[in-house]
Amino acid sequence: MKLAAVGSNCIDYYNNLDGGKAFPGGGPVNMAVYTVRLGGEAAYIGPVGNDSYGEIMMGAMKKKGVNISHLRVEEGKTAVSQVELVDGERIFGDYEEGVLETYVLSDEDMDFIQNFDVVICDVWGKVEGQFKELKERGITTAFDCATYLESNASEQAIPYTDYLFYSIDENDSSQLREQMKKIHEKGPKYVICMMGTAGSMCYDGKDFHRFGIIPCEEVVDSMGAGDSYIAGFLKGMIEGKTIEEAMKLGAANATETLKYFGAW
Repeated sequence: MKLAAVGSNCIDYYNNLDGGKAFPGGGPVNMAVYTVRLGGEAAYIGPVGNDSYGEIMMGAMKKKGVNISHLRVEEGKTAVSQVELVDGERIFGDYEEGVLETYVLSDEDMDFIQNFDVVICDVWGKVEGQFKELKERGITTAFDCATYLESNASEQAIPYTDYLFYSIDENDSSQLREQMKKIHEKGPKYVICMMGTAGSMCYDGKDFHRFGIIPCEEVVDSMGAGDSYIAGFLKGMIEGKTIEEAMKLGAANATETLKYFGAW
């Protein structure tokens, strides 16, 4: 699979780790790295600031084998998320989006994205308003709403998204299934709900598919687990696996990420 990861990137700054420690991350960036980890190809398209964090981000992605030929360096700050780690769970604090605030895809970026199997963006990526054009160009699209399903960004992207992901802290229920059906009616081909320790569920317009988790012996840090799942699921689907096989690949990839500090 060739994945184009678009939009948000950020430095995850852990305030209570080693007196303060910075890790490169951000949903689409993480998904690009995890795709390469699974043997696929990936490029990141988006902006960083002309600061030390921008240099860290570029160097880290390049080292992981992600194509950064369409990464832009702009005057200003790279996005930063403040994080605290509590019993293996990350607690997010302040977020400064920096140069992401005014980001848009150029025509050249879109031409480049057409060389890939699928493009993914998340709710912080700033390009949800361009998903319509991406679809009109015949590009397979994926969008991660995270826990912000009803946000303006999610609402804009949903009608033009093939693979729609979102996260909840609940288990399977009749209410959840009705919600997934309603989302599907708005346009997505597949609606995938990530339910934490309850696993995941996918609705394809006809059937609901369930998969649990692959246990992790010791959870070190949950940062990036959902992004890992998305990368694995997309790789499985794009490469012709069944929905259940794709869900299993996503779950296994998420478990791998739980074993260490930081997203990657």
